[in-house]
Amino acid sequence: MTEAIALGIPSMREERPVLAPRRPTRRIRVGDLSVGGDAPITVQSMTTTKTHDIGATLQQIAELTASGCDIVRVACPTDKDAEALPIIAKQSRIPVIADIHFKPKYVFQAIEAGCGAVRVNPGNIRKFDDQVAAICKAASDAGVSLRIGVNAGSLDPRLLKKHGKATPEALVESAVWEAGLFEECGFHDFKISVKHHDVVTMVRAYQLLSEMGDWPLHLGVTEAGPAFQGTIKSCAAFGTLLAQGIGDTIRVSLSAPPVEEVKVGTKLLEFMGLRERKLEIVSCPSCGRAQVDVWSLAESVEEGLKSISAPLRVAVMGCVVNGPGEAREADLGCASGNGKGQIFVHGKVVETVPEDQVVETLIKHAEAMAEQMRAELGEDALKGTAPSVLAL
Repeated sequence: MTEAIALGIPSMREERPVLAPRRPTRRIRVGDLSVGGDAPITVQSMTTTKTHDIGATLQQIAELTASGCDIVRVACPTDKDAEALPIIAKQSRIPVIADIHFKPKYVFQAIEAGCGAVRVNPGNIRKFDDQVAAICKAASDAGVSLRIGVNAGSLDPRLLKKHGKATPEALVESAVWEAGLFEECGFHDFKISVKHHDVVTMVRAYQLLSEMGDWPLHLGVTEAGPAFQGTIKSCAAFGTLLAQGIGDTIRVSLSAPPVEEVKVGTKLLEFMGLRERKLEIVSCPSCGRAQVDVWSLAESVEEGLKSISAPLRVAVMGCVVNGPGEAREADLGCASGNGKGQIFVHGKVVETVPEDQVVETLIKHAEAMAEQMRAELGEDALKGTAPSVLAL
């Protein structure tokens, strides 16, 4: 009788170390989600469709939802967009935030439409400060939260004149001033963002702001750039702040399809121990010691496992120096060389196969482990994002 192999299924609720405890903030509601306090850090994105194109907008929201997005923002620059909000807010499976600039009437329409929250930019909404009391009453009556969104590119001209440019101090002064106006009206259901395209300026602004109140903070590097540059800038800024316990919700702003923003954001939180991990592929970058084409091998494994979202760490290694050790540390792994590959399951060698069978064998074991987890935890527990690749 063949001895059963212990699959070593990792716990979905495993305790993971974090770099710093979360900074205490007040908790608010965004639709049916909580933001701030001890609520999980949420990932946001924004649609690129014309909001009044309801079908296209809902389709993109569905794609974002499937990729792991928690909250979605939609632009509302025209009357047609505002008129579409009730249908979009009702049919979206995740909370919808209306993004308002220039015209205060759209703030009230978004609140009436049943949006989960409304983002207002005090720097470019006409006579915004005069509208605060009415906005607070409407939002409070409807149970809708707000985001005070301060941006370097649309800072109040008075503050630009005072500080010379959009310094961290200028951004924070704007945010604190507007927060005070809301709080004078007895309204506290808002979060704040102080975005800048420069990483150092952005980080310093959030550090200063976090010392001045318990407001929930939305992290963002505005206009971060194309996918490669924007990912690096966002991860550098968010990683710095999250490692200090600062940040309650994030958006990675990329000149790329919105789903890419969500992928980066969710994986950043996973790698920092701030979100339950999904499938992770650990692969070496290859070097002169490699006895196999690691790049192609890792890509083939990633493609073969793209439908699996179980929290498995899969190691794809190409030499005898780090390969066996890394493979044993993973839930599942392979160490290839000399025309063959060893397959590890939770630290134990379970098979040695020819090199051309490594990928299919690894996929077979991954599917078996995912199926066992599905049986134990249910299908919903395994829904998540596509696999990530971590090069060693």
